[in-house]
Amino acid sequence: MAALSESGGGDAGQGAPVGVDSYAIALLAAGGAMAAVDTVMAGDMTRAFALVRPPGHHAMSDKGMGFCIFNNVAIAALHARRTYGLERVMIFDWDIHHGNGTQDAFYDDPNVLFISTHQDRLYPEEFGHLDQIGSGDAAGRTVNIPLPAGSGDATYVAAVEEIIMPIARAFQPELILVSAGQDASASDPLGRMCVTAEGYRRMTMAMMTLADELCEGRLAIVQEGGYSEVYAPYCTLAILEALTEYRSNLEEPVNQARADRWPQSQTIGLDARAALDAAKQQYAAYWNLS
Repeated sequence: MAALSESGGGDAGQGAPVGVDSYAIALLAAGGAMAAVDTVMAGDMTRAFALVRPPGHHAMSDKGMGFCIFNNVAIAALHARRTYGLERVMIFDWDIHHGNGTQDAFYDDPNVLFISTHQDRLYPEEFGHLDQIGSGDAAGRTVNIPLPAGSGDATYVAAVEEIIMPIARAFQPELILVSAGQDASASDPLGRMCVTAEGYRRMTMAMMTLADELCEGRLAIVQEGGYSEVYAPYCTLAILEALTEYRSNLEEPVNQARADRWPQSQTIGLDARAALDAAKQQYAAYWNLS
C-alpha cells in the first residue's frame, strides 16, 4: 500500500483507488478510530465520533475494497482489546452496504460481536446473508440483518429494539463501536433505503442507552459511507446532536414533519417484517429474542 501510494497511485483492491497521498491519509483515518477508543477508555468522556475518511468496513486483511483502504473500526476493536485488555467488544454496522471486511476479521472470534443491518444483496453481494453467523466457538457472534429496499425508520428501529438490543444485553460488551454509514438515508444515490435524520438519532440514542447500561457509557462511532451531499450531512449531524445531547435546530432539506408521514417512517412493510422475522428465527438458536 505504501509503495503503491509512493509510486503515484493505482488500485488497492476492487473499487479502492489510491492516490499519491492516500497511504498517509488512510493511516490518519485508522488512527482517528483508535483515538476515539483512547478517548472513551481514558474516561475523559464516554462518547466519541471519529469523522474520518476514507471509510473502512469493506477493507479485508490483504486488500482494500469499496472505497476502503484500512478497516478503521476493526483496527479500533483490536486496539481496544490489545491496549486495554477488553474481553468483549460489540460492533454495530448500520451502513447500507455490508461490512464484509469487519465480518471477515472477526468471523471466528467469540469475543467480538458483529451486527450488521444492510440492504439485502446490495454490495458486496456474496456477504451479509442470514446463514453467515460466525464459525466454531464464534457461531452466533456474527449477526446479519439483511433488509429489503425501501425500509425506513420503522424497520430500522424495530431491528434495533427487537434484535440488536436483546443480543447486546446478553453479550455484555465492555465497549460499543458503531460503523456509521449514513447511506441508508433518503436521497442517497448508492442505496434505496429511506432512513431519516431522526432515524439515525433514534439508533444513536439506543446505542447510548446500551452503553450506559452495559459498559459505563463507552461508545465510539466511526464514520463509514454516506453520499447524498444534500442530506447525509444532516443525518451525521443528528448523530452528533444525540451524542452531545444538543439540538442545533438547523433547517434540513428533507422536512422531518413530512418525512414522519412517509409509510416507511410509520409502519414496517410486509417484506421488511418478513426479513426481521427471518433474522429473529435464525439467531434465536444463539440468543434469547423472545
